[in-house]
Amino acid sequence: MFENGSNKRLFGISPGVDFPRALVEGLVARMSGQPPEAMARVQLIVNTRRMQRRLRDLFDTQPAMLLPKIRLITDLDLIDPSLALPPPVSPLRRRLELIALVSRLIAQQKDLAPQSSLYDLTDSLASLIDEMQGEGVTAQTIADLDVTDQSGHWQRAQQFIQIAQAYLDQTDTAPDQEARQRLLVTALADKWQRQPPGDPVLIAGSTGSRGTTMLLMQAVAKLPQGALILPGFDFDMPLSVWAQLGNAMASEDHPQYRFHKMMTEMAVTPSDVTHWHDAPAPSPARNALVSLSLRPAPVTDAWLTEGAKLTNIAEATADVTLLDAPSPRDEALAIALRLRQAAEVGETAALITPDRVLTRQVTAALDQWDILPDDSAGTPLHLSPPGRFLRHVANLFTRRLDTESLLTLLKHPLTHSGGARGPHVLNTQRLELCIRKHGLPYPDPAGILRLLEKSVAKAEDQAALQDWAQWVGQTFAGHMTSEVRPLATWVNNHITLSETISAGLGYTDPGELWQKKAGQKALQVMQNVASQAEYGTTMTAADYGDLIGALLSGEEIRDRDAPHPDIMIWGTLEARVQGADLVILAGLNDGTWPEAPAPDPWLNRALRHQAGLLLPERRIGLSAHDYQQAIGAKEVWLTRAIRSDDAETVTSRWLNRLRNLLDGLRDQGGPQALADMLARGDLWLARAACFERVDPADPAKRPSPKPPLEARPRALSITEIKRLIRDPYAIYARHVLKLSRLGPLVQSPDALMRGTLAHEIMEGFVQDTLQDRALLCADHLMAVARRVMTTEVPWPAARAMWLARIEKIADWFVAREQLRQSYSTPVAFEAQAKGQLVWPDIGFTLSARADRIDRTEDGDVLIYDYKTGKPPTAKQQATFDKQLLIEAAMIEEGAFATLGASSVASAIFIGLGAHPEEVLAPLETEPPRETLGNLRALIDAYLDPGQGFTSRRMMLQDKIEGDYDQLARFGEWDATDDPAPEDLS
Repeated sequence: MFENGSNKRLFGISPGVDFPRALVEGLVARMSGQPPEAMARVQLIVNTRRMQRRLRDLFDTQPAMLLPKIRLITDLDLIDPSLALPPPVSPLRRRLELIALVSRLIAQQKDLAPQSSLYDLTDSLASLIDEMQGEGVTAQTIADLDVTDQSGHWQRAQQFIQIAQAYLDQTDTAPDQEARQRLLVTALADKWQRQPPGDPVLIAGSTGSRGTTMLLMQAVAKLPQGALILPGFDFDMPLSVWAQLGNAMASEDHPQYRFHKMMTEMAVTPSDVTHWHDAPAPSPARNALVSLSLRPAPVTDAWLTEGAKLTNIAEATADVTLLDAPSPRDEALAIALRLRQAAEVGETAALITPDRVLTRQVTAALDQWDILPDDSAGTPLHLSPPGRFLRHVANLFTRRLDTESLLTLLKHPLTHSGGARGPHVLNTQRLELCIRKHGLPYPDPAGILRLLEKSVAKAEDQAALQDWAQWVGQTFAGHMTSEVRPLATWVNNHITLSETISAGLGYTDPGELWQKKAGQKALQVMQNVASQAEYGTTMTAADYGDLIGALLSGEEIRDRDAPHPDIMIWGTLEARVQGADLVILAGLNDGTWPEAPAPDPWLNRALRHQAGLLLPERRIGLSAHDYQQAIGAKEVWLTRAIRSDDAETVTSRWLNRLRNLLDGLRDQGGPQALADMLARGDLWLARAACFERVDPADPAKRPSPKPPLEARPRALSITEIKRLIRDPYAIYARHVLKLSRLGPLVQSPDALMRGTLAHEIMEGFVQDTLQDRALLCADHLMAVARRVMTTEVPWPAARAMWLARIEKIADWFVAREQLRQSYSTPVAFEAQAKGQLVWPDIGFTLSARADRIDRTEDGDVLIYDYKTGKPPTAKQQATFDKQLLIEAAMIEEGAFATLGASSVASAIFIGLGAHPEEVLAPLETEPPRETLGNLRALIDAYLDPGQGFTSRRMMLQDKIEGDYDQLARFGEWDATDDPAPEDLS
């Protein structure tokens, strides 16, 4: 392929050129005139499997020929099978061994690091060791660093590094992947130096950013028929600028730095790099412009000298659109509209961004037009159905089973997928409705069975439901533990429990858990953990859950059906091996593209440079190279969001440089070109805004429905009279429409529960004092409170807080109770103090239930009502809160059968809040007979077909929420709007 004696073995392909296509066409051109078998002797080494597949596809478009041997840079065994090395040790095994090592070290020296940092430290340490092996740096090299000006944490870092390296050195297992790769490269280079192959060996597409890869590239470049084909080589950068890239500390983040480092070590110059193929770049003028914008920071003064020589600025930017979106949502929608247009006209279009949130937003926007992009990244395994399922099951070991966790698993599509999925879904719905109605914060077997008793009418259905409830209780509850167990025990229990839940009641097959690509990958991960568990240490349930979550998140699956062939989403790595008519570079904000370097707990930049390790800016430089390659495409979009969800963003440094350069090229029309780029972006933003614009609809009117007389409620409780006065629409919704408020899924210790428990505590305490007068003391009151709270309040924090509140008022309540019992005796509590008043002439029944009724020696009745909040004032009782006034009127009318007609001496609210107090009902100003007459007039009014049930008629405050506000569409109207009566007869 190459002339003997030729020493030019470095070739480049310009940014913007479809690299795989140019590589194939150049190779075919160079092999023309050779015997057919000559191509089959070519060894072509590439760095990704995606590149390998693309090259094979491109060769398939060529005339019939023998193909070269296309190898991956990680499969060097296939290049020379005589280099026999044991297979690499499992990465999981090495990770588990390091976890055990770091765990023991932290246990021995607790001041080194907290136990909670175990996994983060282990992963970071494993990455450092991989890098040390890849770059050929030993622990001794690290130990010999000059640390005279470094902080005191260096000794702690040294302990981790030296112990870990010593452990790896003395282990008798096979080397890990990184160490094995370096051994292979070293052995191959030594053999080639002694016996160089006579057939061509090419490395294509690699930048030599890792030390091991650089060694291989140097070895290939020295072969008689060896060559390197460099992607995105900047032929526009002057030699003087190349010379400025020698300082890694200042130039590591430049896109061409890796090529400069390679050429320096090979003793060649940029002028020795020639074009591999004559394929022209889509826009040479744009390449020159971008090259100048990316000059290293120390030589940006070249903008003044070289900028004046740039020509064709308008041509360079003609196919470039710059989009500054107000928000990520606007950015995603504008991108989706452009991709939709590309799909309509038959263009190939690619969205390139490291921002996975943005790609999901674009995918969601495209879904409204039934366009499914071909996403190269796929779906993270931990977000797939099996991944989520396994993580939910692992959570059963870490915390007490609550309602949310139970229903999350019961509703998961993989649960009970072994059979009878339909009845399982129906029973889950029944259980959820019972939980919402009756509450069950922390389900247990007995609670689930009790909740579902008599939930269905038919006996056979109830029996099946009880069997299912028993399966749920036994399968899901009682797994939380604080024990430390071996990893093998955890993973076996995890797999067994997952398969049991997936199979379902009466089935043994795990259903769909391990099926399809996601299930197969999840099974592979779990089996891998099980096979390597012997190398792990003992751990808690939380540690095991973190480990499984991390392993699942490290895998991706592609299980999409029929994606659009021309609309693609690529990561920056995939973009290197593809080409498209339209390339959209999105998320161009600092921190996203490029990403900020991750913090290094071991070595700072200076120490890394001394040791010969990679600098944090290396990743930025690789991203810059990806950017330089992609921006050279035929048509390019550069997009960013001005604001994120919570703050203003910072423009990506590369885009900022390009804008500043154009703004300064006034003589060549740079500002106008920049304005045109922005105008094209603004046009698409305007289209996106137009697409989102909706025709305003008239807001709903304040409802005041007038149902027919026969549909109006004929029975109310006295607690509903307040609601009838304040919010009549709520009575209409509850009694006419028969709609009940659906309780929360996750029950919380709210005010309603606190009030109910306070009633139970006070009733129990007072009843005990009637049996034994000596129990009328604060100690017994607190004993009753603790007994009730322990049984009824499963939340420790709420229980402690509520007990503290009762303790605060205990002395006051006991003192007042002693006074109350000095002149009266409790005769009825909530269960017995029930009354019913019937007005036969209008067919209406009023029911009541008092908290407590006492009777004096004179036969007079005293009514008490407990309030955990602030009791209503006398004025509020006279107008709205008429509960005690109506109860008094009903007692005097003989509506309470256990009491008979009796005179009511007083009615009192007992406030049990932070400031306890007693508030008398205004019986003098609102006598019972007058109260009853006013109530009868109110009921008569709402039994009039012409009276509407107005929503939120007289609410105490506008901010108070009603149960039926959403039904009434409150918010589209407010309290200042007039009601809109609606005759429903």
